[in-house]
Amino acid sequence: MDKKNIIKRYKKNLQLLKKFNKFYFEKDNPRVNDAEYDQLKIKTLQLEKQYIFLKKFGSPADFVGAKPASKFKKIKHLKPMLSLSNSFGKEDMEDFISKINNYLNDKSLNMEFFSEPKIDGISATLIYEKGNLTKGLSRGDGVTGEDILDNLKTIKEIPKKIVSKEVPNLIEIRCEIYIGKKDFMKIRENFANPRNAAGGSLRQKNPHETAKIPLKYFAYGFGAIETMVFKKQSEFLKRISEWGFITNPLSVIVKNLDEIENQHSKIESLRSSLDYDIDGLVYKVNDLSLQKRLGNTSSSPRWATAYKFSAEKASTKIKDIVIQVGRTGAITPVAKVIPVTVGGVVVSNATLHNEDEILRKDIRVGDTIQIQRAGDVIPQVVSVDISKREKNSKKFNFPTKCLCGAVTKKDFSKSTNKKDAVRRCGRGYECKFTAREKLKHIVSKEAFNIDGLGKKVIDQFWDLKLIKEPSDIFELKYEKIKKLEGWGDLSINNLKKAIINSQTINLDKFIYSIGIRHIGQENGKILASFFGSINEFSKLFDLKSRKRLLNNLVDLDGIGQTQIESIENFFLNEINTKITKNLINKLNIKNYSKINISGKFSNKKIMFTGGFQKMSRSEAKSITENNGGKVLGSISKKLDILVVGETKPTKRKIEQAKKLNIKVILEKEWNKILNS
Repeated sequence: MDKKNIIKRYKKNLQLLKKFNKFYFEKDNPRVNDAEYDQLKIKTLQLEKQYIFLKKFGSPADFVGAKPASKFKKIKHLKPMLSLSNSFGKEDMEDFISKINNYLNDKSLNMEFFSEPKIDGISATLIYEKGNLTKGLSRGDGVTGEDILDNLKTIKEIPKKIVSKEVPNLIEIRCEIYIGKKDFMKIRENFANPRNAAGGSLRQKNPHETAKIPLKYFAYGFGAIETMVFKKQSEFLKRISEWGFITNPLSVIVKNLDEIENQHSKIESLRSSLDYDIDGLVYKVNDLSLQKRLGNTSSSPRWATAYKFSAEKASTKIKDIVIQVGRTGAITPVAKVIPVTVGGVVVSNATLHNEDEILRKDIRVGDTIQIQRAGDVIPQVVSVDISKREKNSKKFNFPTKCLCGAVTKKDFSKSTNKKDAVRRCGRGYECKFTAREKLKHIVSKEAFNIDGLGKKVIDQFWDLKLIKEPSDIFELKYEKIKKLEGWGDLSINNLKKAIINSQTINLDKFIYSIGIRHIGQENGKILASFFGSINEFSKLFDLKSRKRLLNNLVDLDGIGQTQIESIENFFLNEINTKITKNLINKLNIKNYSKINISGKFSNKKIMFTGGFQKMSRSEAKSITENNGGKVLGSISKKLDILVVGETKPTKRKIEQAKKLNIKVILEKEWNKILNS
């Protein structure tokens, strides 16, 4: 077959796969069964492997699901619907409990957890005002959902009115919508699986169509409540059950790790006999006052986790080991394997993590391996079957150079006093492989959030030299894009709109977006609060100003020497600085406006030293900030109060504070202020 026909065949396969994806994800009406789809995808991937040049036309390995529906009105959730952290084994659950205990730092607590089956359905929220159902939203992006009230009302079991004297004036009930396995069997010709059937039904513009589908639900949680009338998660579910809501009968209270493991094993053994799909159990701190104390990280609650069932595993063979370069220059080895279905997904790649992992497991090209895929985690190599290894097999020599040719190195970690396991290329934007991954980070949901400009599109535009640095995003040549396959007026207009909307961005998101190593979303907020405006942040470009600013960053709680050195290294690179300046010139970066919270510590700068008896430093910091104060990380004239804990306080800090006439209070005085 000549090159022209190879390309023609490959493009045809891609178009078919896109078409099938559209019907599967957006219309919940698959045109082929899973086996046919998987077979077509495998053939296309094999073709891509055989002829490397085909990758520039896109790869089926990068295909994703549907975009959020645009046919429904968007409404903001009263409280964000955060994602849950995932746990995959006893060690993860032990770590989850340990983090909770460390945060609360109170040995007198008798911790209870509430265990609930994790239904594999579609999340929704029901809003009741004075007992009347007034709004019904899909999860959406967690902050904003789609108005699907009329569709939710077709589920007869959902109360349209709560009849009770105890009902709060406002209550947001979270639930999971699903279709029972038996009911699904009656309509399976129209849908791929029960979850798609539930999703497709709730996406119907006409609620009469939704009413034809036998949707069910379980209520499992709450968002906003005015006023709070519950003390425990178990009490909440018991009460709403009395109000007419359906709750899961397999939910129980557990008190320790052994009980958690026993419940997990018990429900996993029942899994196949249930009339609904579950993929694990959710464990929540039962006491709602402790939930409130624990609060949330930027993406998930500290007080809950999803403990997934056993990972799906499969055997396959390594065809090759290739190197990938990440946005921070991390060199990651990836095993290219003979495509195999794991948990309903065709897998052709598996991460090998780093050089140390390859050496530890002695992973080689040609090895027969077992891979696993737990939840949405990238498939990973579990073990090597040495008995099937070929005699002429050779150890894999990890390259010491980046794909760009630069020598890589392992950084020394001051926190562990060891070298990192990961090799890195330190050239930043000078390395074209790092630069491309930085672009993918910048357009991601957590950063600029440019819908329509995903990883696959970035690869395509990069190869066509349409984008080489972030500022190019705002100077795209749309007339060239229009000539590309798959790009029409509608998709181009949607992309234009998304890019224009992204040009106005908050300072904290901008700082996170530019991809400085060790600067995550929380660090971005801390730095944005310190700098206040992009003009102040831009002073980092100047060497003299940078030194002064970096010295001041030492005061910030949450910004340590690792972050400071990382910022310095980033801006010491002239290419990084030039590219950041070019990007700023294309944007409207909004000043950081922290909500002024009035409270016991309004406008006070506070620092802690030593351990507390009944709370962690993390909780003390949260309390300070929730009461209008700011937490510093070092002693200076700016400090108002030094709080001294009873366990191993630093004497030097106390002496420094006294010399500077800073108010020093003991833990007992701190507790009196909190309780006053």
